[in-house]
Amino acid sequence: MKHPALWQLSVVTNSEAEPAITRWLQEIFGPVVASYDDVETGVCTVMAFVEAKPTELPCRDSDTKRLLTSVTQFDPQARLTWKKLRREDWAESWKRHFKPLEIGARLLVKPSWSQRSPQRGQALVVLDPGMSFGTGQHPTTSFCLRQLAAFRQPGTAQSCLDIGTGSGILAIAAAKLGYAPVHAFDFDPEAVRVARQNLRSNAVTKSIRLTQQDMTLPPRGRAATFNLVCANLLADLLCRALQQVTDRVTPGGRLVIAGILQREFASVRHTYEAAGWRLVATRVKNEWQSGAFELKDLSSSSTGFQSVV
Repeated sequence: MKHPALWQLSVVTNSEAEPAITRWLQEIFGPVVASYDDVETGVCTVMAFVEAKPTELPCRDSDTKRLLTSVTQFDPQARLTWKKLRREDWAESWKRHFKPLEIGARLLVKPSWSQRSPQRGQALVVLDPGMSFGTGQHPTTSFCLRQLAAFRQPGTAQSCLDIGTGSGILAIAAAKLGYAPVHAFDFDPEAVRVARQNLRSNAVTKSIRLTQQDMTLPPRGRAATFNLVCANLLADLLCRALQQVTDRVTPGGRLVIAGILQREFASVRHTYEAAGWRLVATRVKNEWQSGAFELKDLSSSSTGFQSVV
């Protein structure tokens, strides 16, 4: 079967500029953006994959020269290139960069071509890179995965909601770890389509309720609440949807928010703490910062504790 070609836009930059360039490309092209770091050279490559030719893209900044002018505001030394790929070549290229990810003794995330076997008692998620964000390699996704594993109490009923599910990786991991029920939604129909495929390949379709939904709109009827809510989204969206996010967490539950640049985290933290949340865990990596929150116990000290993971 012959597959249509893909166009790959690559921006070669440094790790300091990677978060800003990733966000900038997501604003233009949507969630079909990925990146990887060369640990030996320190060079970071941010890539957007699109199905339209560069001259036919639905954005006015699609011209290469104008894109290059824009990207140099983040890194004056950045290099930008377009490349036409066969889908087979695109898939093969990922095999060099997408490696198995182990979350302690609880969880293993790996691509289908990996021969790695899970340890005894280790839940397995098989996920290949696709046209949707979320393979577990990004610092924000890995933080959410670690929180899923750490918060899970075997033998106890715990539910989970994945807001902005992307590839579906967090929802799949939750189901594999024993959370039930598990719900997930995304605003992007392409993300929902890819997530649905990943649910099928991991045999968890019946364990997860997956829908297309706008989190900024109130749900129809009374919203269900969950013991653990993950929201791997941009900082401004997390702040605008504070009430909608908060309303989905069961009293005594935990909220995990990610997808936040380190320089924006303090503002997001302030917004949520003003609504009664306290930070219980946080992690900073490659200019990204994520956090886990619980509602303050008003009968005790408001200082709480904070761990860095």
